[in-house]
Amino acid sequence: MTPDDDRTLERRRLAQETKDERKVWYFLAYFLFGIHIVAFVMIYAVRHAH
Repeated sequence: MTPDDDRTLERRRLAQETKDERKVWYFLAYFLFGIHIVAFVMIYAVRHAH
């Protein structure tokens, strides 16, 4: 393997890592948003229960 190949491989690995990291952040954001929606619905249900 030439040093150029190593560099290309490293760059590709870094790009993939960045993409994966972004997916994790999106998942976390949706997860937290979902928890808040559920919490608000539950609070509404408890407040309006007779």
